[in-house]
Amino acid sequence: QVQLVESGGGLVQAGDSLRLSCATSGRTFSIGAMGWFRQAPGKEREFVSAISWRGSNSYYADSVKGRFTISRDNAKNTAALQMNSLKPEDTAVYYCAADINAVLRLRLLAREYEYWGQGTQVTVSS
Repeated sequence: QVQLVESGGGLVQAGDSLRLSCATSGRTFSIGAMGWFRQAPGKEREFVSAISWRGSNSYYADSVKGRFTISRDNAKNTAALQMNSLKPEDTAVYYCAADINAVLRLRLLAREYEYWGQGTQVTVSS
C-alpha cells in the first residue's frame, strides 16, 4: 500500500551534518505519521523521531533532541531528517517508516509502524 525509499546516508566526521530523505509512494493518503528509526550492529532498532503527516506534532529521542530535526513535505510526499552535530554513536542504518494508525498521537514503537524503507547507512568517524 505504501512504499518508502531512504536516501542521503554516507560517511562523515564527528560534528558534520547529513540530511536523510524518505520518498513515499502508493496510498500516501493513508499515512498518519512518519518515523525515523536506527539500528547499529549488535543493537535493537531504536526510535529516533516521528512527525504527524498532517499538522505539526513531532517527537524526538533524548539522544538526538536538539541535534536532529524531522520534517515532511506533503506536496512532495517526502519526509526528511536533518542531522547536525553528528557523533560516532549516531552510526547506524537509518530507516524511515509509515504509521497508518497514528491519528491523535505519535507512536514510538517499531512494531506500531506498518511500512518500512530498506534503510540507509550513516557512518560518523571520530
